[in-house]
Amino acid sequence: KSEHIMQSKKTAKLRVATWNINSVRLRLPLVEKLATEYKPDIICLQETKATDDVFPTDAIKQMGYAHQHIHGMKSYNGLAILSKIPLVKSVIHHRVAKQDCRHIACTFEINGKPVDLHNIYIPAGGDIPDAALNDKFGHKIDFVQELTEFWMKEHSETENIIAVGDFNIAPLEHDVWSHKQLLTVVSHTPIEVKLLGEMRDSLEWVDAMRHFVPDHEKLYTWWSYRNQDWEKSNRGRRLDHVWVTKPLKGSLQKMQVAVEARNWPQPSDHVPVIVDFALQK
Repeated sequence: KSEHIMQSKKTAKLRVATWNINSVRLRLPLVEKLATEYKPDIICLQETKATDDVFPTDAIKQMGYAHQHIHGMKSYNGLAILSKIPLVKSVIHHRVAKQDCRHIACTFEINGKPVDLHNIYIPAGGDIPDAALNDKFGHKIDFVQELTEFWMKEHSETENIIAVGDFNIAPLEHDVWSHKQLLTVVSHTPIEVKLLGEMRDSLEWVDAMRHFVPDHEKLYTWWSYRNQDWEKSNRGRRLDHVWVTKPLKGSLQKMQVAVEARNWPQPSDHVPVIVDFALQK
């Protein structure tokens, strides 16, 4: 377990987890394991791969998550926000003229403060990092650019906002196992890194994971299924992210990458990222 702690005044605590689950029905026992072992107040899932009518709503309610905002499709994509805290508002966003279940949001209140939470699944982008040759890569580029414009037009850096999810981009040198070898590999190409940087600048977002872990330290959340001995080779990438706006920076308390989840039965190729907040009045 990778765990990083910063001390703060004891106030209203909030624990948020984000995880690309890679099929919520197949890996429902792993969701329960996360809920039992880490006790997040809110779990954000990506790649649920389930239409809303077959989503395991009742089973997850029994885990303590009575408040659910789900938006899914068959076999692909799909998102869920599972919360122990009542949701004041729930929104579905469609990006780049597609209804492909990649961005949902909600608002909840904690310690009298409204907090917006966005759960995002940025397109992977296929294998060829050229929009002219690869429509999937073009979709990814358009998605990130539209999202950047959305933050600038619809929100302000003075609001309490948390954005989490599988962004499918590893921006920093030590977010990948080999910076040089992955410069031409989708997820770490200069254009993707540049566009994610512009998105981060849009609201002067704070990268909550790197708030705790210096840029020169390796930090991964994904290991390919192709690597049979993933621990030994450790060819990882940091594709999953937690960003917060500046008003929430002072409330960041702790961050964990649940690396051991990569060895759970029938694991996802991603592992959960868990961030603790202490929100003051």
